[in-house]
Amino acid sequence: MATPPDSPIEEVVYELEPARAPKPIPVALEDLCRLTKFTRQEIRVMYRGFKTECPDGVVHEDSFKDIYAKFFPHGNSSLYAHYVFKAFDVNCNGSITFRDLLVTLSTLLRGSVYERLRWTFRLYDINGDGCISRGELGEIVSAVHELMGRRPHQPDDDRKAREQVDKVFAKLDLNQDGIITIEEFLEACLKDDVVTKSLQMFDCL
Repeated sequence: MATPPDSPIEEVVYELEPARAPKPIPVALEDLCRLTKFTRQEIRVMYRGFKTECPDGVVHEDSFKDIYAKFFPHGNSSLYAHYVFKAFDVNCNGSITFRDLLVTLSTLLRGSVYERLRWTFRLYDINGDGCISRGELGEIVSAVHELMGRRPHQPDDDRKAREQVDKVFAKLDLNQDGIITIEEFLEACLKDDVVTKSLQMFDCL
């Protein structure tokens, strides 16, 4: 029998309150359709897979890192996975629910270039203060290098990483004040054909 459009998907979302056990809250399929660009059928399929892999209804950072490690077995994916996890963890509570996952995937796979860039900015803004510093950009670049199998603290690799950071930072920091705002990030990236084309690769997914 088909599931009624407004029936809840049995997602477990937790409200964490002091001295109380987590309280599961069902999320309606209709709400997930409204929040994302996925169809009801696509959400049902993804939910079945999510529940199989995450029977507790949430993904914690250790499990998230394990998933990344399987995709990048030749590098150290732990640091980069940590930053991506933080960007997925929209409620900043140390766990990713099916709703969190679905909303972010909708942005990355079906969102506009503008929406994807805003998510990318959030990934790079490690401390969440609304701007990207040279240090934050350097941390992400180093994490990507480790992800791809490059060893840290090697003179040549460190030099190349610094050069890459300097080049990218100069390109994004339009007024050269030492920080990259969301406005600068969007303006610089939207003018860059390479960035735009790389983001359009998601369109076929």
